[in-house]
Amino acid sequence: MFKALRSWTVLGILVAIVAAAPAIAQFPSGPDDQEGSASKSKARKPAEPNGPNIAGSWSGQLIQVGSQSPYKFEIVINARGAETRYPDLDCTGRLTRVGSAKAYAFFTEAITKGQVDKGGRCPDGTITVARQGDELALSWFGSVQGNTIVAYGNLKKK
Repeated sequence: MFKALRSWTVLGILVAIVAAAPAIAQFPSGPDDQEGSASKSKARKPAEPNGPNIAGSWSGQLIQVGSQSPYKFEIVINARGAETRYPDLDCTGRLTRVGSAKAYAFFTEAITKGQVDKGGRCPDGTITVARQGDELALSWFGSVQGNTIVAYGNLKKK
């Protein structure tokens, strides 16, 4: 009896595997499948390590979503890093480049002067930039006390 039950169990498992094979073949390997991930990463074209050419001193105005008044903004990007300045808000910040993808460069910003948690007007945030001809398109995103803040603008090279 047990021998027959064992045979039917093995046969049932084999039928389930054969029936599932076409469905499994439709879907790519998941991120936990190291062999599948390795073969995919080899097939992809690597991203440009430096992203867009954004080095230099840039200035312009940022518009904060929900606000009527734009404010002045300056950014200096060089091989050593990047710094921000908000003259109208009396703030400065230091950027850490965290990545790039084709035409975009991504930074985190740590405010070094005028921090909101020390009575200033500027919170830490993130910055995304993209070169648009002679201009630099910039978006800023952050959060203060549970409120989302978004700002954007086009900067010109100094």
